[in-house]
Amino acid sequence: MSNFLFNGPENADCTVILAHGAGAGMDHEFMEFVAIGLAERGLRVVRFEFPYMAQRRATGNRRPPDRLPVLRETWLSAIESVDAQRLVIGGKSMGGRIASLIADEATVDGLVCLGYPFHPSGKPEQVRTEHLASLRTPTLILQGERDALGNRDEVSGYTLSEQIKLHWLTDGDHGFKPRKASGKTAEENLREAVDAVAAFANC
Repeated sequence: MSNFLFNGPENADCTVILAHGAGAGMDHEFMEFVAIGLAERGLRVVRFEFPYMAQRRATGNRRPPDRLPVLRETWLSAIESVDAQRLVIGGKSMGGRIASLIADEATVDGLVCLGYPFHPSGKPEQVRTEHLASLRTPTLILQGERDALGNRDEVSGYTLSEQIKLHWLTDGDHGFKPRKASGKTAEENLREAVDAVAAFANC
């Protein structure tokens, strides 16, 4: 397989496939922290890149994300490429959102969204929640309390499936980073997120 990164034991009971966000690749420090943290907790982690990001890596030229059909097909292809006893899919922001669109279709065991983009920044009226109301796949959404793409107050007003569990990270932004006055650090929030994902994936 090309354009994949692996962490953790090959014979793990659970495999987690993670996709990157819109602006940074699979080896971004956020993705690295999560992947290594999950691997240290006994999970096998597989990361991949969408075509536009793979092309950016090859050429150095920045380009916008691929259209939705390409993103969906890339996700489904990644799932088909991975042999796993128990499979959880998800990712950062856009990567998690696309995973949420195909989770039921792919009949995976779980879905994890690391900072779900409930709406574009500055456009709270353009919600991306319609499919989340009827989602059948057990889901964990980890969200910073002051995420500009869906904060705690906004999300409390959305209709979400009973299969979705929300885990709020204290004062976190879209990358889970809190303000210094909160008394928390970005690493503490990230470790809390990794612990929550590991517990969810191993249940």
